[in-house]
Amino acid sequence: MLSRFKDAPLLAWIPERQTFLDEMMRLNGRGLEGVSCQCGEVSPQFRCRDCFGIQMFCHACTLRNHTYLPFHRIEMWNGSFFQCITLKSLGVRVQLGHNPGEKCYNPVTSAGDDFVVIGIDGVHEIALDFCGCASAQVRYKQLLRVRWYPSTVSEPRTAATFTVLQHFHLLSFESKVSAYEFYHSLARCTDNSGLLKIRDRYASFMRMVRQWRNIKQLGRAGRGHDPAGVDATCEGELAVLCPACPQPGKNLPPDWEKEPLFIRWKYALFVAIDANFRLKRKAVSSDTADPSLNVGWGYFVRDNMYKSYLADHATEKQEVSKTILVILLNLTTCVSHNAVNAADTKTSRGLAATGVGAIDCARHNMKLPNGVGDLQKGERYINMDYVVCSALLALAVCMINISYDIACQWHKKLWSRMETMPERLRLPSDTSHIRFFVPKFHIQAHIDKCRTNFSFNWSRYVGRTDGEAPERGWANINRVASSTKEMGPGTRRDTLDDHFGDWNWKKVTALGRTLLKKMVEAVKWAREHSEALAELEKTIQPALIAQWKAEVEAWEEDNSSPNPFESRFAPVTQAAVRLELAELEAQDLQAGINVSLHTDISPSVLITSGMDLEDQQARLRSKLADVSLHDTDKQKATLQTQITSLQRRLDAWARVQELYMPVVCQLRHQSSETNARMEELKPQDFELWLPSQLPIDMPTDQRLAGHEWDLRYAQALDALNDVRSHLRLRSHMYKYKDKNVRGQAGSTRAKKIIDTVESRKQASVLKYRRARNALLFLGSRLEKCGWEMIVRPLLDSDVKPMGDMERQGTGSISWIWLDSRADNSCTENERVQDCECVRLEWCKARARAHRWSEEVELLLEEMRRVIVFLKWQADWWKERETLRMVDSVPTQEGLTAYACRQSALRGSLIASFQNLWSGVPALVFDGVMESREADAPTID
Repeated sequence: MLSRFKDAPLLAWIPERQTFLDEMMRLNGRGLEGVSCQCGEVSPQFRCRDCFGIQMFCHACTLRNHTYLPFHRIEMWNGSFFQCITLKSLGVRVQLGHNPGEKCYNPVTSAGDDFVVIGIDGVHEIALDFCGCASAQVRYKQLLRVRWYPSTVSEPRTAATFTVLQHFHLLSFESKVSAYEFYHSLARCTDNSGLLKIRDRYASFMRMVRQWRNIKQLGRAGRGHDPAGVDATCEGELAVLCPACPQPGKNLPPDWEKEPLFIRWKYALFVAIDANFRLKRKAVSSDTADPSLNVGWGYFVRDNMYKSYLADHATEKQEVSKTILVILLNLTTCVSHNAVNAADTKTSRGLAATGVGAIDCARHNMKLPNGVGDLQKGERYINMDYVVCSALLALAVCMINISYDIACQWHKKLWSRMETMPERLRLPSDTSHIRFFVPKFHIQAHIDKCRTNFSFNWSRYVGRTDGEAPERGWANINRVASSTKEMGPGTRRDTLDDHFGDWNWKKVTALGRTLLKKMVEAVKWAREHSEALAELEKTIQPALIAQWKAEVEAWEEDNSSPNPFESRFAPVTQAAVRLELAELEAQDLQAGINVSLHTDISPSVLITSGMDLEDQQARLRSKLADVSLHDTDKQKATLQTQITSLQRRLDAWARVQELYMPVVCQLRHQSSETNARMEELKPQDFELWLPSQLPIDMPTDQRLAGHEWDLRYAQALDALNDVRSHLRLRSHMYKYKDKNVRGQAGSTRAKKIIDTVESRKQASVLKYRRARNALLFLGSRLEKCGWEMIVRPLLDSDVKPMGDMERQGTGSISWIWLDSRADNSCTENERVQDCECVRLEWCKARARAHRWSEEVELLLEEMRRVIVFLKWQADWWKERETLRMVDSVPTQEGLTAYACRQSALRGSLIASFQNLWSGVPALVFDGVMESREADAPTID
């Protein structure tokens, strides 16, 4: 029967469930009848829950077996069942200061003979004797030498085993469990009935955990091997460095800064800046009561200097950009600047820190030393400038690529703000070459100018960097936000420092796999995009390619040159068409030609006003659809006023329309006869009878039809642009909501804004469809052709965000994001060779191919840097084997062993990475050769 379930273990277990239950019940008894102790005593009473097996022992054997196992849990048979009993009550005493088996001639009982040890399986009360011999060490050292961590340095009465501290340390990294939850789970392991009073050592455990974190960081940074000691630790020295990033003196070649640009670009540092408003801290405790143990040695900036700088510049006002609400008013600005303006928000009340600002290495997602600082009033420049300068100054790299979601605004006055920074933090403007970018996800929420000038996609020497590194790190650290929010300032900074360090170390150990995965993908896409570029260039004359290439290279050398990724066609808008029609009518008047039948309203104004009324009707229908049964009288009055006002405008416009289009009189007369017995039409349903809405068999004034054609064409392009803007804004708002908004009130407000954007997007979609339907009717009458390739049918499936193309260079995108504008005046051959859309597509295809090729080069350089850095670090640890000499032979041996183990660990990482990357040269070579084989001569 079991063979039927060999591939379904759970199904195989179900028939055996009763047997499993019986065996579990059996373990509640003593087992075999007539059992005796190993010494021969009959009817033994004791057994151990933690020793192997279920053998019963007598009192004497139990004590002998557990002399050096004081935390094992003993059960005693009382005649009916097993009940728990402590080794302390059985007489087990633990002697410190001597090797096992040695007798202490001057044992000193712990205070009150009441010592508590927090172990991996519970909270234990033990009988403990310290050594009081003349050569005895202080009590906390005696505890440390048996791998118990003391809660205090004087008269300790509580300790935690190294095992439980190590277990909690790793568990807190992986599961983000709080010390409170962990400690109380240990208490329940000790007694889960609630009948026994468990000693409350939670405060002691918290203190020991914090010290443990700090000691571990100091040891891993080599501070124990420095003759100058712990107090000589420098700022940022406890941070785990990124081996793949450029580290001068560690993994860069000699004179790297003198290399030509086409080589030196690979030695640039990529960093990303972002803020996290989830990592708040309540205004509890103080730096005096709760000081930081790291004091700027890790990832947080040195707090006293940071706060002093902020206090000195507290009165400075920051330039405020437009917020998301401005976008909702259809003004042109960058929506991402809302991050800067979220300074004095309702959620900042009662908080000492509203979040943190941080700078990461943008390509490997690691926190930089001294690259994190608390925020007090949102994402202010003075905070972010200080954090950025603190991190960059220690790296000593002159070529830096900075990614920031508001880089388009933040960078403008950076160097002037730098003059107000402390002297030690000022970056050298004469030798620093800094480029600014907007992350690939966030850039979709910016205006067109930003999307071209600050794009990773179009700028050379950046590979396929996306700039979104901090977002990935926040997803990991946000899980501790609920715990750190309640902590004092020092505890919170030390805890976050430790989590950042673990995040960096995990990234370091995973570099072998992550860089290999990136390389495989990069080679694949570099080949495919190179082939795509070659195929495109086969259809383009070499002279045009040479001209476009010169333009792109000129812009890459000097960004003040014309941007080749911007369309050179002036956008066709309704406002531009209205102006053009008005100018033509003015020219006709100057020539003595007057076709106007009304003193104030010309033919073009008639059509323009009619289309405006059509939009007003659509808005009114939308408002009426949202009417609630519980609207207030004021809301009802406002809506009725709008209805009446629209009806008056329609009546006035219809009277003028009858002068230019007499045929509409007949249509309206027929409509009135048809609806004579029906309720009077509402203004939102009033038939305008524009030229595009007339029956096909009725004559149409060609001039009016031509005016409507021009305006409808522009209206369609305007509406399509609005759809794109609303899609970008909606994506940005969802991202902002998921990242920063918590609680019902905030979520409700965010949802209301998102719903508003969604309704405006849908209105733009309907406007586009109305415009296209009008073009379909007018196109046949006016014999227009070619416009269907630009103003395509807009399906619901087409109305979607840009997607993955802009961020990764993969996948496909909706046609609404493609620039299909072309000059219809060109000949057929010129349309293929010289139209704007071909030029733009070539520029983008070239950029995609180059970025993926750069990515391959950059990954090869990063792999080289990783190996060189680890070799440097292995040698660095080797030097520390004898760097500090102490009198104690055991201590010296421990220092040497630790350094040797760290050096060997780096050697093992090198061997592992080299083994993983052994096939990379062949992979890259094959990809390059296949790409070259795809090249072919272009057309003549």
